[in-house]
Amino acid sequence: MDLESHRFIGYFEPEQAQKLCQLALVEDHPDGDLIFEEGEIPDYLYLVLKGRVEFSKRAEGDRYQVVTVAEPNSFFGEFGVLDGQPRSARAIAKGGATLAKVSRDHLMTILRDARGEVVLQLFSYITRQLRVTTTQYVKQMVRKQKMELLGEMVNTILHDFRSPFTGIQLSSSMIRELHPDEETQEWCDLISMQIQRMLGMAEEVLEFSRGSTTLSRRRVDVREMLERFENLNRVYFQSCGIEWKIDIREEIYIRADSNKILRVLQNLVGNAIEALEDREGHVTITAQIRDNWCEISIQDDGPGIPEMIQDHLFDAFVTYGKQGGTGLGTAIAKSIVEAHGGAIGFESNPAAGTTFWIRLPLSHDDPIRDEIVEEVRLV
Repeated sequence: MDLESHRFIGYFEPEQAQKLCQLALVEDHPDGDLIFEEGEIPDYLYLVLKGRVEFSKRAEGDRYQVVTVAEPNSFFGEFGVLDGQPRSARAIAKGGATLAKVSRDHLMTILRDARGEVVLQLFSYITRQLRVTTTQYVKQMVRKQKMELLGEMVNTILHDFRSPFTGIQLSSSMIRELHPDEETQEWCDLISMQIQRMLGMAEEVLEFSRGSTTLSRRRVDVREMLERFENLNRVYFQSCGIEWKIDIREEIYIRADSNKILRVLQNLVGNAIEALEDREGHVTITAQIRDNWCEISIQDDGPGIPEMIQDHLFDAFVTYGKQGGTGLGTAIAKSIVEAHGGAIGFESNPAAGTTFWIRLPLSHDDPIRDEIVEEVRLV
């Protein structure tokens, strides 16, 4: 949007509005650019013309807690300009932003000459924004407390479960040695894989609560990954009466942590099966190359996602109609996909069911390239 049509400029009479536009400095800020730091002495009011600006407060060490976000046609920094106190949060451009800034001295001069109605409109808007920001901040703090509690609980569960899981693994190994036939070997392999999978799922929740994860990326054959997923879930699908299909017609390679992508698929397919409500249904996974991405879609013919939660489906602790549901499955899936530099979304309606899609970067690397292990921050 242009400066002249901004909400803030519209509060003033034509002569004052024109003067503000002449005095304002328009600047482009790349993604991640620091606009001002928490505790700085305020010198400008900022008008958002394009992009987004994220505000956060220092929490622990070098970590920050997001407070709110400013969108186009909004403005920020007004409290510091009005009372002269240090900035209460830091501001960072997200995805690139275009801002117009007006110096404190210029703005105060114009406000002194403004009509009372103009000042009242400004303060009315500022009060509404303060209410919104306070509500968002409270939600963020409640979420933070929930995540801390979740982390403590999962850590305790992992500690308590390792001993019986070890016993199951040892028993499986003993059965393998006593019965070398092929069928027994396959069942023992499945037991071992499922134990590792359960531990991995618990670790995933723990990492999500901490806000970071370790990715062990390598070149992954998508067909082999999906066949492994089917092998791990064959008994589960049969017990649920689900017709299962994998549709992949070309060679596709991605650079990813295959175990974590498998957990994303597990969360999404698990949701699809639960949506079928113990009735016979169909689940199809399709993988294809689209626009230089690997796109994996999970389609079911269930009743669709309730409209009331669609806008917040990927938020933590959002669930609907599931007994014992934590509301973390899709939130964890989104964090893992985005940690890989990918994207996730869905389409849903009661008549056609739901289709989730995941886009992941393709790998064109030499297949013998070493595995890359890195710590990634989860958003």
